[in-house]
Amino acid sequence: MTALLRVVLDQVVAPTSADLSMASRELGRALVTAAPAGCAVEGIVPAVADAAGVIEASVPGLFDLSRTALARRELAVAWQLGVAPGIGGGMIHSPTLMAPLVKHDRVHDHDQTVVTLWDLDAWERPGELARPAVRWHKAMLKRAVRFADAVVVPTHALAVRVAELGAFGDRVRVIAGAAPAGFAVPTDEVGRRRALDLPEGFVLVAGSSAPSARLEDALRAAARSGADLPVVVIDAPEGDEPAIADLAAAAGFGEGRVHVRGALEDADRAAVFGGAVAFLAPAVSSAFPWRVVEALAVGVPVVAADSPVHREVVWDGGVYAEVAASGDGAGAGDSAAGGDGSAGGDGGSAAGESLAAALADVLRSSEAVERHAVLAGDRGRAFSWAGAAERVWQLHADL
Repeated sequence: MTALLRVVLDQVVAPTSADLSMASRELGRALVTAAPAGCAVEGIVPAVADAAGVIEASVPGLFDLSRTALARRELAVAWQLGVAPGIGGGMIHSPTLMAPLVKHDRVHDHDQTVVTLWDLDAWERPGELARPAVRWHKAMLKRAVRFADAVVVPTHALAVRVAELGAFGDRVRVIAGAAPAGFAVPTDEVGRRRALDLPEGFVLVAGSSAPSARLEDALRAAARSGADLPVVVIDAPEGDEPAIADLAAAAGFGEGRVHVRGALEDADRAAVFGGAVAFLAPAVSSAFPWRVVEALAVGVPVVAADSPVHREVVWDGGVYAEVAASGDGAGAGDSAAGGDGSAGGDGGSAAGESLAAALADVLRSSEAVERHAVLAGDRGRAFSWAGAAERVWQLHADL
């Protein structure tokens, strides 16, 4: 008899986040490859057109595909309310919080439900998110407190924060994410950067004008590092360009020195990393730093704000800048159902100066850049979806 691990793949067929879609796709593929003898993977997806075709192209090799009767939005509401008709039991693993978190019997029926939490944005920066999204995440974590057999988080730093939000006991497990499988600078990198109308040799930042992104600190640091390099900003939300341009002007950049681009496909993003001399990571949130991991994967020197998450992820693969935490972050006493404090905000001129000094240290010579690139690349090899999949299978075996 085949033991099935049923993986929720809503982000593959109906994505709401490019990073969550990538994580779901890559983990699903890796779980299929790493399945122990006598085990297989089944997908659970909402009702969407051509779900089977999308899944076959994205996560080939599934044993079966279970479709719900509801579209993703309606399914999210139903699961938020604890209604999970027709889903069935078994071993259920979700690469996100999207899961049928309902009462089940793990001991006698061998049912398991495991969810994943990549960030605490709903608690740390609620003012920057849509209110329905904040309510949904808080409600789902509250349900996880009651019904999840385990909650997977990508870092021990995030595990500490999650433990403060609910009585999870020993159910919080740490399994890191990774860059997309095969993420590397493409052979046509120069052509791709030209198509994106980007210069060669720049400081790279990912983020937006939202206070929690601390993009102002990064731009100020790049302007004051003494390197006289242009800056490329990726992952900017649509319509955010004017606000970022204002931040660039305030930091002292002339027109045309800061290039803003939105979300990019993996190959284009890898090509952008290929043209960067350094990657600046100014944010200090609990979220898993996807772009930092990608910078490490391709060996781009990383200058990161000193935070528990960056210390854990970057380790010895980058340079840290001491940045004072914002005073308006969510407190440790927030519950899974509440806590509307917002993290982030203006790090102040001191943050920019600290980042600038760290960036200047990395860029002081070509030898220094090369040394930090090697350190970054060495650290990048610590993250893989294959390793994550093996730990997920072991987690369900332990349960």
